[in-house]
Amino acid sequence: MKIKKCIMCAPFIFLAAAILLFPQKYVPACLEGFTIWAESVLPSLFPFMVISGFLIKTGAADCAAAPLKRICGRVHLPESAAPLFALSAISGYPAGSKMVSEYCSLGYVSKDDCRVLAPLCSTAGPLFIVGTVGFKAFGGGSAGVKLLFACITSVLSTTVLYALPKRKGANARREIKPIAPKGDALYDSFYGAVTAVCLAGGYIAFFHTLAVALQGLGLFAPLIYALSPLFGEETAAAVCSGLCEATGGCFALAGAGGFFALPLAGFLITFGGASIIAQQSGYLGKCGVSAGYFTLFKFVQGIVCFCLLCLISLL
Repeated sequence: MKIKKCIMCAPFIFLAAAILLFPQKYVPACLEGFTIWAESVLPSLFPFMVISGFLIKTGAADCAAAPLKRICGRVHLPESAAPLFALSAISGYPAGSKMVSEYCSLGYVSKDDCRVLAPLCSTAGPLFIVGTVGFKAFGGGSAGVKLLFACITSVLSTTVLYALPKRKGANARREIKPIAPKGDALYDSFYGAVTAVCLAGGYIAFFHTLAVALQGLGLFAPLIYALSPLFGEETAAAVCSGLCEATGGCFALAGAGGFFALPLAGFLITFGGASIIAQQSGYLGKCGVSAGYFTLFKFVQGIVCFCLLCLISLL
């Protein structure tokens, strides 16, 4: 337990020391992280967070997905998988994890369901993928469409393959009686959305600054050295940065260029990096989904997305 706490505290202590020693370098990096959030994440995340929250709290999302429940049962997914996946795919990180947590707290799903729903409802939104990464970073709509297709396909296919081997009666659990939402649904939706997007900004700024500090002090050097023979030094450095904060990493990959730039951006978007994993784990921990299991699943999804984009790029 002490070792675990030390590992968790290490990034915070390291970053605090780096900012105190080199404020002229890392304070602007923190501001740059907030700028990335304000320009690239906030506009695409906030409206859909409000909409999805309202649909869930009023029960409209569950009612609208009723016709799809039979399909979910055939592939051994929880009945609530349809509305949650749809809302997650539209809203983007970390909305899906927040919705899974809300469904669990309202009694729509069990904690066992959440182990399947967590990786399924973990996608970047289309506005972010097509608009921010496709247009702004890679300079073309086709890149964004390819990324969107590969990301959604990898998330959906890996989760279905994980759920299919379960015995046919696995979904015949005890009936869960939903808890009627209390309070003003619209107010609660706005309050939850504002809180979530502000938290997202904090995570992005922190991990972006951490990535700059790790890179500046040469602590990424071993991983860059290992990846350079495959992708080149500049691309390897961009991947390392993206493993901390995916948005900045995608822009760095676009700047580096090359055949693997788009597939690696797909990996970062699908995997999420430390920033997005940490945001989602904050919600999923309340549902009994361990961070280790979730991170491993997301890594596999990222690899599948990378392979898909490599194949698409060859066509």
